[in-house]
Amino acid sequence: MAPGGYLWWYVDAVSDDGRHALTVIAFVGSVFSPYYRRAFHRDPMTDPLQHCAINVALYGDARRWTMTERAARHVQRSATAFVVGPSRVRWDGGALCLDIDEVGMPWPRRVRGRVRIWPHGLARWRTTLDTGGAHRWGPIAPCARAEVELDAPALRWQGEAYVDSNDGDEPIERPFADWDWSRATLADGSTAVIYDVRERGGAGRVIAQRFATHGQTEAFAAPPRQRLPRTGWRVARQIRSDAPARVHRTLEDTPFYARSLLDCGVLGQRVQAVHESLSLPRLQSPMVQWMLPWRMPRRR
Repeated sequence: MAPGGYLWWYVDAVSDDGRHALTVIAFVGSVFSPYYRRAFHRDPMTDPLQHCAINVALYGDARRWTMTERAARHVQRSATAFVVGPSRVRWDGGALCLDIDEVGMPWPRRVRGRVRIWPHGLARWRTTLDTGGAHRWGPIAPCARAEVELDAPALRWQGEAYVDSNDGDEPIERPFADWDWSRATLADGSTAVIYDVRERGGAGRVIAQRFATHGQTEAFAAPPRQRLPRTGWRVARQIRSDAPARVHRTLEDTPFYARSLLDCGVLGQRVQAVHESLSLPRLQSPMVQWMLPWRMPRRR
C-alpha cells in the first residue's frame, strides 16, 4: 500500500425484524484517524499498517461504538485473516467470520462475540471513484445474510447483510469534498447500490449498479437527487430516489458523517436503504480533529 493510502472492508447488516443493525469496518490506514493524519503530515512515507482499526457499531436496543487504533505490532495479515489486537476478520471458505473483542468509547462498554456473513455470491466488479483514478470501490458480497451472536451485549439476531471494500493511494480528503452512498435490497434479493461522489474541483460521479444474488451486475440510470433533513450535527444528506424519500432512522450522527435508514424508491420499488453521508471538509476541521481521540483511542 502507498504511504498515506488506505484500505477498508465494510460490513453492514439489518435484522429481519428491523430492531437491530450493525456495521463493522476493518481499516488498514484508518482514513478517519487523527493520529494517521498527523503522522502523514510529519512524514509522507508513513506506513498505513501503523494505523489499523476494527470499528464496530451496534444500533437498536443495545447501542455500542468502538474504534481502537493499533500500531503494526498488534496486526497480523494473511491470505484469509486480518487480525487487529484481540479482534479478527477471517474467511473460512464459506463465510466471513468477524471475531470481535473490543471496548467502546467514550463509555468503556465491551463488545464481544461473533458475526458471520454468508454471501449468496461473490462479486468481482470494481471501479474508480475519482477522476484521477487513485481511489477505488467494489462490492465483495453485495447480497448476503448475517448471523449475529454476541455475549456482550447479549444479542442474537439474523438479517440481510452487505460487504464491500474501498482503497486509495493517497489521503481520502485530497480529491473528495463529500459523498452520499446507499444500498438497498430489492424484491428479487438483488442489491442496488448508488454512489454519489463530489470532488473538490467540482467534478462529480454517480455510480448506480444492481448486483444479483450470484454476483452478476448491471448498471442502471440513477434517479433524481433529493435533499433530506440535516442531522443534529447539521451534516447535509441527499439521496437518489425515484419516489419521495424520508429518514426512517438516523443510526449515526457525528460532526462529519451520518449513517441512516431511509425509505426511498429504486428501480420502481419502494425500499429501505442503508445510507451514509460524508463531509471531508468537516473531517479536516481543527475542532473535529481535536474531538476524534475521545472516540478513537490508540494503542502503540
